Amino acid sequence: MNHFFKVKTLKQVIDLVPGFSPVNIEKVHLSKALSRVLATDIYADQDIPGFRRSTMDGYAVHSSSTFGASESSPAWITVAGAIAMGDVPDFSIESGQSAKISTGGMLPDGADSVVMVEHTESVDATVEIYKSVAPLQNVIDSDEDFKKGEKILEAGTLIRPQEAGLAAALGICELPVYMIPRVGIISTGDEVVPVDQAPPPGKIRDINSHTLASLVIQAGAQPVQYGIIRDSEKQLSEVCARALDETDMVLVSGGSSVGTRDFTVDAISSLKDTRILVHGISISPGKPTILAKSAIARSDIAKPALDGSCSAEFGLDGSDSAKSSLAGSDLAESGFVDSGSAGSGLVDGTRVKPVWGLPGHAVSAMVVFRIVVLPFLNQIKGLTSYYGTAHVDSTAHGATGFSPHNIRIPAKLARNVASAQGRTDFIRVRLVREKNELLAVPVLGKSGLIRTMVMADGLLEIGENIEGLEKDQIVNIIPMF
Repeated sequence: MNHFFKVKTLKQVIDLVPGFSPVNIEKVHLSKALSRVLATDIYADQDIPGFRRSTMDGYAVHSSSTFGASESSPAWITVAGAIAMGDVPDFSIESGQSAKISTGGMLPDGADSVVMVEHTESVDATVEIYKSVAPLQNVIDSDEDFKKGEKILEAGTLIRPQEAGLAAALGICELPVYMIPRVGIISTGDEVVPVDQAPPPGKIRDINSHTLASLVIQAGAQPVQYGIIRDSEKQLSEVCARALDETDMVLVSGGSSVGTRDFTVDAISSLKDTRILVHGISISPGKPTILAKSAIARSDIAKPALDGSCSAEFGLDGSDSAKSSLAGSDLAESGFVDSGSAGSGLVDGTRVKPVWGLPGHAVSAMVVFRIVVLPFLNQIKGLTSYYGTAHVDSTAHGATGFSPHNIRIPAKLARNVASAQGRTDFIRVRLVREKNELLAVPVLGKSGLIRTMVMADGLLEIGENIEGLEKDQIVNIIPMF
């Protein structure tokens, strides 16, 4: 079958992301949840911290008892008792009274603030207070962190240590998360030999299998290697079919351009229920990239266990109300319910998987993975909601919020860089600090030279309607680390 490039813009390709299905859901213990993606919304079933808590060592008081207090005119207040951290006060205080309290201690009834011990002086059964306090000063209120019924974590959130800590604060010992995606990697070409062999003239070692596997791991997925496939359409089709059956995404490196021995597009086209969406992207490097979607019957959908330990903490308590609140929303889009709803990637109970044909040049393959493949991998991971305050470019390709993958590093361009209109260029750059300025120094070289990636710290994107960038211009660098 003859195929010709049907080139799409980078934006047109990224717009295809929502059409692919996330992986199934499983429950994992909180201790195993780090770097996994949350599969359902979680709501607080209690106020946090649940009681008024001191943030300082000092004296718990009613703030009105301290109004007007100063070093020249201190307030004299009776000490009604002492409260250690972890104790529940068995007394209350009134105006003109106080209680000695430790950091983290529970305020007694009648107290609404804490005077720091540094602003007091104890005298027998009284305390001199040299500084007034406002209501709730040096205090965390009972629902100041989170209120009961409040949504505290959204489905699609990457679980960091802080999200794990929040779950622990609510007593959640298991979390519903998306399974770790498996990504099949196939290297092609008669010229490619394993890394443990010395390549004869005209042949090269298999670089792409290892760079792609490392990128997959870095993205939080599991690579599955299928070895080197010779230039045989039949053999490549068979291995692609097997990889598609066993994994959630397939990467085929090599053979994506138009040539008499480039079998990748034909092999992918021959897969059952598979359609080529893209054959060529207007980017450099990486133009000869193939994207196909394969619709797989979703007979292996894992249904949620709506009972067992810790299930009630996140709403999976087996009750009709719990089921109805999840069906058609979070779990429906995650694979527990075959809703086929827009944006879920599910159509008539099938799961849609991406199959990629990547360029054979190592640099091109790595750039395409970072810029194009990664948003699709995030989609099948279920990663849609992000937190954090890092500097990001909200217009980044595939960006739906704050994410480590969307971080851009501002730097001053060290030299003029030319670019051709009609395509998006990605220039490898080194980041160098000179005179308190961060410079982006282009690393020039052909797409077949992996040296340019080894020397680079990031990528400089030049838009398709821009002829070039000038020296000293402030640019945003996509990190490659």
